[in-house]
Amino acid sequence: MNPASTTLSHTLVLVGCGNMGYALLRGWVNSSTVHSRNVHVIEPVAALRERAALLGVNTHESCETLPAKADLIVIALKPQALQSELPSYRRFSRGTVFVSIAAGVSVGTLKSLLDSARIVRAMPNTPTAIGKGSTIVFSGSAVGQTDLENVKCLFEAGGAVHQVAHESLIDAATAISGSGPAYIFYLIECLTDAARELGLSAEIAGKLAKETVHGAAALAFDSPEDPAELRRQVTSPNGTTAAGLSVLAAENALSSLILRTTKAAFDRSLELGVPMQGR
Repeated sequence: MNPASTTLSHTLVLVGCGNMGYALLRGWVNSSTVHSRNVHVIEPVAALRERAALLGVNTHESCETLPAKADLIVIALKPQALQSELPSYRRFSRGTVFVSIAAGVSVGTLKSLLDSARIVRAMPNTPTAIGKGSTIVFSGSAVGQTDLENVKCLFEAGGAVHQVAHESLIDAATAISGSGPAYIFYLIECLTDAARELGLSAEIAGKLAKETVHGAAALAFDSPEDPAELRRQVTSPNGTTAAGLSVLAAENALSSLILRTTKAAFDRSLELGVPMQGR
């Protein structure tokens, strides 16, 4: 389904409009995937509510003023907020598909909080705001194919969408693509700091770091070669790149660090769902 040529006529509710919620909302409206007049945003923080209103959508401080019917409700709340907030949406359970982007919170937990089995879990990332995102989705068994395609269409407005057959893989995706942009941003910070240590100005250091990461990622994405081959192509024997890589590869330094980093994110994703599942 091509979001550029598909506009959903559904009534869409977005619960929470923080950084990720707003990134999704902006992608939906800017791509015309939804009509802004059909979108209702629930956001208790006035400044965030006003920011959303600038996109032409309907805004509400609480769910009490929502219309009686909603086709899709996207839950963009922190996992810790779901226990207290979601029961208020049970009145929509009969005819609505719920989509949760809360890390670590299982379909089973969401089902008990919402009194509905029509649930999709999704894990987008912040590049969704500029159409370069990556989203993993998992559908509960009660969600029909048409409804699932509509959910995919929403997230395709922000980039690539991948469906997984097992719910546990959502937590794995959270550790890679969900949290991954922060790892890359930190890499840019570190490259910038290193460039300054080597004598480059702050302005040039920052630009070189961003351009290098952006260019390398674009080349990896567009090239038919795998990243290992691209690395070999830029690494001349006994050259400068080989000298740098010898540090990163020594005792699998970088590989081990990335594994520990993603494992920590994965474990935390699992932990976020445990308190609610035990109640």
